[in-house]
Amino acid sequence: MNARPNQAEPDPATDGVTPEGWTPASWRERLEAHQVVYTDPAAVVRAKEKLASLPPLVTSWEIERLKGEIAQAQQGKRLILQGGDCAETLADCRPEVITAKLKILLQMSLVLIHELKKPVTRVGRFAGQYAKPRSSPTETGTVDGKDVELPSYFGDLVNSVEFAPDARTPDPHLMVRGYQHAAMTLNFIRSLLEGGFADLHHPEYWDLRFLEQAGLSADRRAAYERMTRNLADGITFMENLGEAKIDDLTRVEFFTSHEGLNLVYESAQTRRVPRRPGYYDLTTHLPWIGERTRQLDGAHVEFFRGVRNPVGIKLGPKTDPDDVVKLIDTMNPTDEAGRVVLIARMGAGNVADRLPPLLERVKKEGRTVLWMSDPMHGNGTKTASGIKTRSFDAILSELQSTARAHREAGTILGGVHFELTGEDVAECVGGAAGVGEQDLRANFASPCDPRLNYQQSLELAFLLAAELGGG
Repeated sequence: MNARPNQAEPDPATDGVTPEGWTPASWRERLEAHQVVYTDPAAVVRAKEKLASLPPLVTSWEIERLKGEIAQAQQGKRLILQGGDCAETLADCRPEVITAKLKILLQMSLVLIHELKKPVTRVGRFAGQYAKPRSSPTETGTVDGKDVELPSYFGDLVNSVEFAPDARTPDPHLMVRGYQHAAMTLNFIRSLLEGGFADLHHPEYWDLRFLEQAGLSADRRAAYERMTRNLADGITFMENLGEAKIDDLTRVEFFTSHEGLNLVYESAQTRRVPRRPGYYDLTTHLPWIGERTRQLDGAHVEFFRGVRNPVGIKLGPKTDPDDVVKLIDTMNPTDEAGRVVLIARMGAGNVADRLPPLLERVKKEGRTVLWMSDPMHGNGTKTASGIKTRSFDAILSELQSTARAHREAGTILGGVHFELTGEDVAECVGGAAGVGEQDLRANFASPCDPRLNYQQSLELAFLLAAELGGG
């Protein structure tokens, strides 16, 4: 990062919070797992310098506010609801797409608030979720009738989904375009919220009319309709009570999150801010480190150990308890509340055996973390015709098993992490709407992994509320 004009960059070692030996560029000396291989170094430098010169996408005070809310969730006083696209696309930076994402997160949060009787923080996988790790750096396909091997699609921050040599060649300028689209997305979100988009008086933002067509049992339908009425009655009750400001009741906020995969992009927007010690990654409020990139000696752990943001870490079924403790100590040596978010993604069949040892070890060591459940990534399957999908039943099963594991361990499940969309797609099978394998080919819109659609997401919120609330 370039220093401000006529002002020397402060020494990280003297600010009291930046780890020893860390700088925004120290990650370059580490193992660069899943980093983009660009063919034009000069173009990378130009893109990085451009990003470093632009205003931040988020602010340090927003980041600190989220950190405080995560700290409340660590104590069981709040729930973190994180959700959005598997991989955002630049083409989907459109008002109707953005509005649909906000709407489903708002509706899900209302259901959870009603049942759990605690506040819910909404964190969207948007305004930056443009980079996507892949299991293989290359893939084979057909171009002009010939089988060729090209780079895999790593998200619109890196290359394009079209299977063609020019499209799949990593382009550094896409980082600048990604920033621009993230900025437009955030601007629209802030305008919507300021204009009353999340005003609970507007039933079109949170009505549940899809249940009229859903294949639900009579008991479940009655429970859903009763909750709907109670939500509306609760708003009126609070207003009549007169003990809370109407603005407090009707305005909500959304935070942003994305996987911090492309460290060139992340480090370009990492800087100091006035009147706060340390460095902030100002591309997003809550970055996370993926299961594939959480090596203790890797570039991603090195980079994110030095920023002041809360940081998520994905943990898969092969995670070693010793490694989790080492990761926590590396990322949060002072045991700061609100700093570390552990996102378990075990797979429904692995939770009972693999999650409890992690919960017990972290609890025994007395570390302050937020435990979240990502029931999406461990439950991927393929249909007989080769279409990637996920089972709604498996997703629900992992959530239920995870909640049970936390109850038995005496720990707190403080959040959930979903890949979802507010649109009427057919990518995950199951749910009350009855999405079957035959529906996938006609309405599969994700460029990467399958997402819960609008109906499935809202249904899952009801089921999760019952599980966590004991209903």
